[in-house]
Amino acid sequence: MRSNRVPTQAEIQNPPPPRATAVSKNKFFGGGSLSTHLRSKTAGAVGPELARKLNSLIKLERGVEKSWELVVNEKRDAASQLSVWGESGDDDISDISDKLGVLIYELAELDDQFIDKYDQYRLTLKSIRNLEASVQPSRDRKQKIADQIAHLRYKSPESTKIAVLEQELVRAEAESLVAEAQLSNITREKLKAGFFYLFDAYKELAEKNALIAGYGKALLELLDVNPVVPGEQRPQYDGYDASRQIIMDCEQALDAWTLDSAVVQPTLSMHYGPEDVYASEGEEGEYEEEVEEDVEEAPEE
Repeated sequence: MRSNRVPTQAEIQNPPPPRATAVSKNKFFGGGSLSTHLRSKTAGAVGPELARKLNSLIKLERGVEKSWELVVNEKRDAASQLSVWGESGDDDISDISDKLGVLIYELAELDDQFIDKYDQYRLTLKSIRNLEASVQPSRDRKQKIADQIAHLRYKSPESTKIAVLEQELVRAEAESLVAEAQLSNITREKLKAGFFYLFDAYKELAEKNALIAGYGKALLELLDVNPVVPGEQRPQYDGYDASRQIIMDCEQALDAWTLDSAVVQPTLSMHYGPEDVYASEGEEGEYEEEVEEDVEEAPEE
């Protein structure tokens, strides 16, 4: 289904992100490996204290991506094996199993695209973590000066250094105030942008999976399941044109799908703020641009 394919409507509306940087190149090892487990345990024990908790989450999300990559490879193999198995069957079994293999392979391709979008969400978290790490020194400096003042007041209450340190503390607090405000503002902005991108990706994956499932069930309707008695022959299979058209219809439906045409829409029983919880689709493009900018800002993990 993906040979020589032009960009889908969803890809035109929201261009796909770069390939994920964290997925495993080895199909036999996923996120459940020992190294992933050790990284997730040690991630919170290194780096600036302020950024440790988010760093742990980022490491765990990296494991999620690798696990997803393993599933993609297994789905592709399963799709191929289904077609191989059906080759030796009757005409209807052979044709329908081959077309089902195409649909399952397409499911794997959708998962593969989702990994790239998941990585964009993870990169947005990394941009927050990096900002947290940059704010930590100002916190440490302010605390260090405050500790020095407290120590001198206890040991040498008359020391002239106390006044100098108090002035330094005022400057350090002012610098810290600016850094903390920036951290607060950008954290909210990036958190919203990253999860908007992630949930849009989940929504696209879920609805396209549902589309494929529907066309898969349509294929199965071509299968003759009426029982035959020994020696009786089934009617000749004549569903080749119909099965081919189902695959073509499925491809067209996937290509035409956009967030604007999503079937499932949330229904809120109440409003939780002055604005609707779910922003308009026009706002989402703005968020995605921010996510893409983080690709260059955040160091690779």
